[in-house]
Amino acid sequence: MKYSGIGGQAVMEGIMMKNQDKYAVAVRMPNQEITVEVSDYQGIIHNKKLRNMPILRGVFSFIESLALGIRSLMYSASFFEEESEEREKGGASMSEQEKADTPFSEEERARQKRREKRKEDAAMGGTVVLSVVMAVGIFMILPYCISVFFGRFVESELLLALLEGVVRLVIFIGYVAGISLMPDIRRVYMYHGAEHKCINCIEHGLDLTVENVRGSSKQHKRCGTSFLLFVMLISILFFMVIRVDNGVGRLALRIVLIPVIAGVSYEFIRIAGRSDNAVINLLSRPGLWLQNLTTREPDDSMIEVGIASVEAVFDWRSYVAEIRQEG
Repeated sequence: MKYSGIGGQAVMEGIMMKNQDKYAVAVRMPNQEITVEVSDYQGIIHNKKLRNMPILRGVFSFIESLALGIRSLMYSASFFEEESEEREKGGASMSEQEKADTPFSEEERARQKRREKRKEDAAMGGTVVLSVVMAVGIFMILPYCISVFFGRFVESELLLALLEGVVRLVIFIGYVAGISLMPDIRRVYMYHGAEHKCINCIEHGLDLTVENVRGSSKQHKRCGTSFLLFVMLISILFFMVIRVDNGVGRLALRIVLIPVIAGVSYEFIRIAGRSDNAVINLLSRPGLWLQNLTTREPDDSMIEVGIASVEAVFDWRSYVAEIRQEG
């Protein structure tokens, strides 16, 4: 396996693939056609030295992935919101020609687009902040509060830190398993499987065809599911070793150390994605096992969407030819 640098995410009835500063969102629309939107994403930090600093790059990557993921989800969902609105209005939506004939100047249209873009960016920013706050509350603060309750009966701080970590893992895995029961999420997980299969296909030197993708693995060591699991596991080690005497300090520590824990977790996932070392593969297994909950076997139509997304941002033919020459 050779590292390609391409990564992605499942969205509503589609897949987002990112390669360096370019990303594409391919969506299977209600009329069954595939639409592909290609855009540039420069990230939140433009200084290359700062972006490539170990630990820090993991923090930046997590925030950027969250922001880009939400943007891609909003884009994919827009197709189905429009279809729903048209049905509610009895199909009486304005055609492109009618829009063009409305008495607005080009300048007014441009201003309207800028206003809509600002609203979209503001909504996305608010969603990112809310997502982070909720994640911190559910996966960091709640397990700590539960451990404080059990502190009435357990005197060992080491045991309490371990108990807190176990509670955090149970909440995380329970959340992942619980949402997998929702029909819409199951379809997203199928697209997630298609995303992994497409990347595995080209990283193993195979032509990106439906048949080859179908036979590839739906598990990948660089998956965000694995990253989040390692955040949970590494947090256990951190909080068992780093201790503060008072309760307020312990709670503050759990919040302050989140970027460090995320950065360390990212470094491991980064190494795992570039290595076939036996020890690294062994340590990666828990994340791969958990991916059995967050990925499903896709159908061929989903694989076609994944292929369209890859081809929009990545020259897989040259990449595969290079692998074969090296072999």
